[in-house]
Amino acid sequence: MARNARKTPEVRADSQADIAFLLLIFFLVATTMNTDTGIARMLPPMPPEDQQQEEIKVKERNLFLVFINGRGDIMAGVSGKQEPIVLSQLKDRAKEFVVNPMDDPNLPERIDKEIELADGSKWVYPVSEGVISLQTTRDTNYQSYIMVQNELTRAFNEVRDEVAIRKFGSKYSELTEDERNAVAKAVPLKISEAEPRNIKR
Repeated sequence: MARNARKTPEVRADSQADIAFLLLIFFLVATTMNTDTGIARMLPPMPPEDQQQEEIKVKERNLFLVFINGRGDIMAGVSGKQEPIVLSQLKDRAKEFVVNPMDDPNLPERIDKEIELADGSKWVYPVSEGVISLQTTRDTNYQSYIMVQNELTRAFNEVRDEVAIRKFGSKYSELTEDERNAVAKAVPLKISEAEPRNIKR
């Protein structure tokens, strides 16, 4: 029996590298990358090593407590008067605390401070002594934490806008750097974070 003399043709592999390269380019162009979510904060500089730590005492009326549990439930209010609220209420409650429009003795003290402006003049503004203290549990969802932080930051931003419009006639973001610094001194961003709680089940 005669053997088939014809050879099996070889598969050409020289174009496979080009195809793989094109597939890689398509994958890179078509795929969306997840971006990390975070919070922009300007942290204070590190204190000198030889500096002694002092315990900062805050009057109860100057402290607004916000607590988020593992289910994302929010408790908020001045010390001893916290109550459950929904996220949509948090910004307005924090804003009322910071501004203390009716000079309520249960809300933060306001102390007149001189703020130097770029032209050398002085601006006296009643700066709130209020501090917002945020506390979570070990199992608090990160998304809930970010949303609460955003609402608290919005409260301060709205107060800064209102002060900037009254003083300089423009929103905070539209001011010059010197004007923004003056408004930031009048409405300092005071959000403190307490150590997360361990909740026993």
